[in-house]
Amino acid sequence: MGDQGTGGIESRGVESNTTRRMSEPRPNSHDEQIQQKSAETKTSSTESEEQKYAQTGPRHLLPVHGVNAASNGGLSRNPSTSSNASRDSRMLFEFPQRSRSSRPLEPPVTKATLSELDVNKIIHNPKLRHDINFDPDLHFRPNVDGEKGRRKQEKANQFWNTLTEQLQLFIVDRDEFMSRYGQGEDWCLPQLLKSVKEIIQTLVPQRDRMYLDEGLNVELIMQQFGKGIADLEKLASWLSGVLKSHCAPMRDEWVDEMYSQLTNGNQTNDMEELVQGMRSLLSVLEAMKLDVANHQIRCLRPILIEDTVHFEQRFFLKKIRDRKMDPGPAQAWYLTVSQYYSQDPASIQAFGEMGAFFEALCKMILPSTDPYSHPDTFVFDEERMAKLRSDMLDAINLEICMRLYEGLERKYRFCDSMSSMSAIPTPFLSTPFSDASGFLSSRADDDDSAHSRPSSLVFSSAGSAHSSPRASLILPTANRLEDQQTKSKNLYNSLVALLQTSPTSSRSVSRWKAMKDSLALQIFRFTNAPAQDLLQFEDELDTHLSELSSPLFQQVEQYYHYHLLVEVRQRVKDFKGLTGAALFSVATGGRLHGPNRAWDGPRENVSRERTSLENAIREAREEGGVEDMATRLAHMGLLHWRVWSHLVYAGDLDSVMTVPDMSMAI
Repeated sequence: MGDQGTGGIESRGVESNTTRRMSEPRPNSHDEQIQQKSAETKTSSTESEEQKYAQTGPRHLLPVHGVNAASNGGLSRNPSTSSNASRDSRMLFEFPQRSRSSRPLEPPVTKATLSELDVNKIIHNPKLRHDINFDPDLHFRPNVDGEKGRRKQEKANQFWNTLTEQLQLFIVDRDEFMSRYGQGEDWCLPQLLKSVKEIIQTLVPQRDRMYLDEGLNVELIMQQFGKGIADLEKLASWLSGVLKSHCAPMRDEWVDEMYSQLTNGNQTNDMEELVQGMRSLLSVLEAMKLDVANHQIRCLRPILIEDTVHFEQRFFLKKIRDRKMDPGPAQAWYLTVSQYYSQDPASIQAFGEMGAFFEALCKMILPSTDPYSHPDTFVFDEERMAKLRSDMLDAINLEICMRLYEGLERKYRFCDSMSSMSAIPTPFLSTPFSDASGFLSSRADDDDSAHSRPSSLVFSSAGSAHSSPRASLILPTANRLEDQQTKSKNLYNSLVALLQTSPTSSRSVSRWKAMKDSLALQIFRFTNAPAQDLLQFEDELDTHLSELSSPLFQQVEQYYHYHLLVEVRQRVKDFKGLTGAALFSVATGGRLHGPNRAWDGPRENVSRERTSLENAIREAREEGGVEDMATRLAHMGLLHWRVWSHLVYAGDLDSVMTVPDMSMAI
């Protein structure tokens, strides 16, 4: 982008329409005019720009939204609005006093804060290198979540507010500004320009850094600023050209927006817009750094995955040698599970020497197992273990809901479905089904067959005091067994959708307990049970959901544990001969959607303990969750065994300790 002309921070006189720029000498006769103009200046407020990281190829950055603040617009600098003001009403800006000994605020984005994105830090980050084996979409993004993100946003707002106040002080009272900061760099603008230069140096090739020293000479720019001859528009044009020549084309529009904000804010003396342009500049640089880091992750992924076992063995061996990790508890744990679990022929055939380990692993994700029973060797997998435990609890509780529904439905299956006097009264159901209690939202990925409303029911929308939803029940013409299967499928999918409306931050046990009443009402909608049974059913549901002492919970947990073990055996048998990269591709590329996926239909097997239809219905809803958990568990377990088997579990640690140190680099 070419030079847009000279300019600089400008201020307008109060009694005249003349304009003074930083490129002109500062007259001494406008002090009172500046004072009167400052009385009409609005209090500024900071506005956080929404940062959008668009698709950069086969992967994309997650969209991250900053904390939006209301915008007050620019500063009021219309001479006509202040020329008639009374001299008695004029007042100076009250700027906070700052001790000369205090350190200047640090910009919210610096070379140091982005250092973890350097390729050298990436390949030596053991947790990142472990996680990259399991998440095909793993990427860096700005951390704006949780308490840490809130503190980061507050610190950023403090910096930008301080910079705005300092620039306003420079405009309205140059003498006071110079008395505070002089020609030094002990304030926000020089710190910001230094950070910008340091970040750009990490983004441009070595051959271009000499031009960076010429175009972004911070010391020279600040000298020009102090003498009133700084040309910020020319600097903005130069920065725009540098960024566009090194960033992805999708960032060009963002760079143009940054340039417009800087030039417009400078030309109109709008400090709000000028500072917003500087915020945009840092945001663009952060996005460029993230783009480079995520591109490096995509390119290095095959190498990092293939080297995972050797890298982690070297990493943990060093920790053991330095006495920063004690392998004793892990050895004792493996010895205990080896003695406890029987040598099942099916496990021996599928797992081989890993039999006891995988049987213990399947047991560890059950809700009834102590969540802290695993040794320190699972330090990099704690989040995945917690997620598997949560998914298992969700699957068990969903199955409990469906079994209680089956019992309730069988009890009232042959009741007169046209009788509405004993059904749930209108206040519960007269509203449209999807809006009832405001708790059910449709899943975006549900197909047409997974609508939340049962296909065999048509609810009345009249809302009459004499009408009941059961009165408008239309009996299906299809076969009753097929209709029962459809109702069960619709109920299951609606319970999943209801579960997804709960806060994601809440613990699984608390979430299920908090939703028991809504779940009970939802189940009641699919039965002909009388209204007076609802409270009793809520209590019954409460006695089983997430209750480890419940016989029904224990029965369902044992059932899922058995099927999980069967599925894990098959996957380990298929996966154990694969290389690291092949294991990653198979285990993550073919993964299902988990226990909350839509129902795909029944399997062929039947059970003697229940009718063939009920068996088909149950196994259809159980299949997806178990298969997905088995895939994830087999993937995690195989990688874990490859790292730790010879290091701690089945090997001789003393002999391993004598192996000379190896380089940690790839």
